[in-house]
Amino acid sequence: MTPSKAGLAPGSTIGIIGGGQLGRMLAIAAAQLGYRCHIYDPHAAPCAAEVAASFTRGSFDDAAAIAGFAAPCDVVTYEFENLPTGPLDALGDKLRPGTRSLTVTQDRAAEKRFLDAAGVRIAPWAEVDDEASLAAAIDTLGLPLLLKTRRFGYDGKGQAWVRSAEDAAAAWDAIGRRPAVAENGMHFAGEYSVITGRTEQGHATAWPVSRNIHDAGILRRSEVPPGPPIDAQVADAVAVAAMLAERLGHIGVMTVEFFACTEGPVVNEIAPRVHNSGHWTIEGAMTSQFEQHIRAICGLPLRDTGLVAPQVSMDNLIGGDVEQWDALVAERGAHVHFYNKGEARAGRKMGHVTRVG
Repeated sequence: MTPSKAGLAPGSTIGIIGGGQLGRMLAIAAAQLGYRCHIYDPHAAPCAAEVAASFTRGSFDDAAAIAGFAAPCDVVTYEFENLPTGPLDALGDKLRPGTRSLTVTQDRAAEKRFLDAAGVRIAPWAEVDDEASLAAAIDTLGLPLLLKTRRFGYDGKGQAWVRSAEDAAAAWDAIGRRPAVAENGMHFAGEYSVITGRTEQGHATAWPVSRNIHDAGILRRSEVPPGPPIDAQVADAVAVAAMLAERLGHIGVMTVEFFACTEGPVVNEIAPRVHNSGHWTIEGAMTSQFEQHIRAICGLPLRDTGLVAPQVSMDNLIGGDVEQWDALVAERGAHVHFYNKGEARAGRKMGHVTRVG
């Protein structure tokens, strides 16, 4: 990529690897800035392709197909982290963020080691590769433990609780006997996320923090401001997120999820991308997380991330929730986003609604 000092010019092409709702909202934000988007995804009709200039269907592990997709693009980004890094390494500086952000965050053990080295608070943890190492983790860490697969876990998938030694075998079976990490169960007063955007030059901004409310491991609602006791931890958490983005050399938007614990912010996990808990920023902030990501990867100046109203909330539309579409589009003050993902399966994120003020 060879942007001018002012950044990549309108009319340039942004490649987006992944065609889900995050890619869709990135493409919409890019179009507002005059960019064309090219989606790459293995599915026949990903929802992001509906709003993009072009679409290539291909496997995420097909290096030749990814190289062909990327060739006419001026910059390439990704909407989720569970991608093979081998085919992406060849893209070099054209890929933003780079593969280091992927390799650290797509493997929970690698992420834990990175966080330990950074000196931030995390839950005590251990690697688990078999039933013997799970038993050792129970002896070392105590109970309860949350067992999480090292890879491909999201929205509560690939997780199982171990509350007694008798639960261990069933929990190991529940996660498919895959390599995992075991974490101490944490006592916390709330969950929240810091979403930060960072340029190649290291300039960073962060949005106001949202309190995140989950059900069965899936984010149901985000509320800004987060209220006590989270609000007392915001400054420390924002500093931690900025430091982690700097250590990764991350370019673009990155999200750090936290537990509000009595000892202060405890990092849960990192997402090297735009995030569900930041969807409220489209209408609720001066600049959305999606526009800021496009700005960062294209070398444009970052913009103000302040609130446009004293209070903002975002509710996910999960599964059959989307059937309420007629009431939602009639609701005064509701900003509704439907993703057009097809079948409204249980647990599937079908859209969201943001309420401002």
